[in-house]
Amino acid sequence: MPYTPNPIIRASTKSKILIIGQAPGQKVQNSGIPWDDASGKELRLWLNVTSNQFYNTSLFAIMPMGMCYPGTGKSGDLPPRKECAEAWHEKVIAKMPDIQLTLLIGKYAQDYYLGKLVKENLTETVRNYKNYLPTYLPLPHPSPRNNIWKRKNEWFTHDILPILNLKVLEILK
Repeated sequence: MPYTPNPIIRASTKSKILIIGQAPGQKVQNSGIPWDDASGKELRLWLNVTSNQFYNTSLFAIMPMGMCYPGTGKSGDLPPRKECAEAWHEKVIAKMPDIQLTLLIGKYAQDYYLGKLVKENLTETVRNYKNYLPTYLPLPHPSPRNNIWKRKNEWFTHDILPILNLKVLEILK
């Protein structure tokens, strides 16, 4: 491990929506608060929830594929370490019987949870979100680095975000 392990996870036996992302970035690794960065701000906008709602573990569980910061590579952060999901996801999810929707953010989460059902790329997996409901809803990563993807795929904002907002609102009632 390039850094001292500091697993970044928030969950409760009462959580209703599970957010599975990639791995914490350096800022989150330092703060210990998941999605405590520009990506998290964007994700909360997508979900149409306040920070208080987002960090309320009775509402949202937050568990990345790699629970610790993986370090930096040539073009950004390294991929999440595989052993985290293999060792912990099944055990943690088993303790959350009230999960009604799992948001799979990014290709690593989608590949792991959707397996052979993923499409040829993230764009097509997200576009075909109906194939994975009601259990999963695949999303791109809300990183500012993905602004080009969002501009190229305006259907995401117009078609999928309203569905996401409706699902979240229904579950959090």
